[in-house]
Amino acid sequence: MTDELLVLRCQLGEREAFAELVRAWHVPVWTYVRRMLDAERADDVTQEVWLAVFRGLPRLKEPARFTPWLFTIARRAVTDRLREEYGRAETPSDEEPPAEDVVTAVVDRAELVAGLSALPVLEREILVLYYLEDLSLRECAEICAVPSGTVKSRLSRARRLLRDHLVEKGFQP
Repeated sequence: MTDELLVLRCQLGEREAFAELVRAWHVPVWTYVRRMLDAERADDVTQEVWLAVFRGLPRLKEPARFTPWLFTIARRAVTDRLREEYGRAETPSDEEPPAEDVVTAVVDRAELVAGLSALPVLEREILVLYYLEDLSLRECAEICAVPSGTVKSRLSRARRLLRDHLVEKGFQP
């Protein structure tokens, strides 16, 4: 069943349709939030996203635009959480990074994740939406509320910053 039909069923008050939407989109939403935050905060923020979706579905005028609308809500929830935390001006934690595994693939993935998390939020967000969530430039632009040209320039900058970070760590381009 298409997302558009599920949204229409939700708007008609069918609870099972909302459960189907959650089943279909929970993992992609959680994955997006997880890549923008950490695992501890991802569960809470994802729950906030689904609450906002539940409240906002009756007002969604274009059910066919559900995916960008959903990720816009997720983006707003992540941004709100980051603003809230930056506002508290917490001191950096002294936690030790997890021990690296000897398996090369795990090390490479860890470096990639570290490189991704080292990027500024705007560039990280575009990489996550475009490459990891497989959204189009137009959908990324709609979610981030910026023109497509801005998405393209952020993608270019993000790729360059990530490449530079990985080269600095000894990886070949």
